[in-house]
Amino acid sequence: MDAPHVVGGPAPAPGRAALEVSPLPGRPGIRARGEISVLTRPSWEQALSELARRHADVSYVELSDVAFVDVAGVTALAVTAMNLPDGKVVVENPPPQLPRVLEMFWPGLDRIEVAL
Repeated sequence: MDAPHVVGGPAPAPGRAALEVSPLPGRPGIRARGEISVLTRPSWEQALSELARRHADVSYVELSDVAFVDVAGVTALAVTAMNLPDGKVVVENPPPQLPRVLEMFWPGLDRIEVAL
C-alpha cells in the first residue's frame, strides 16, 4: 500500500463520494479520508485486505477525516478483524455511527478496540 487509493478523484463532482486511504506513518495501519459508502467500498475493502495481509499484533485504522461510514463499511471492518489470526484492530476517531453499528451487530467483538 505505497500510494493512496483514491475513488472518485481528488476533487469529486457534487454528489460523488471520494475515499483516500494511505499508510499511517510510524506505525502499522491505515488512515482514511472521505466517505465509506457503496461508491467507495471497493477501495475500502482493498485497503482492509492489505491491512490484514500486513497485520502483526495491533493494526491501527485512523478515521478522524471520515465523514460517514455505512453499515457495509463497518461490516467489512468487522469481518477483517474477525479473520485476523491474532491481535486486534484499533479504530481511532471514527464517525459516530461506527461504534453504534459495531455494538448493535457485533457486541463483545474483542478484535476491535474503538478509541474516541
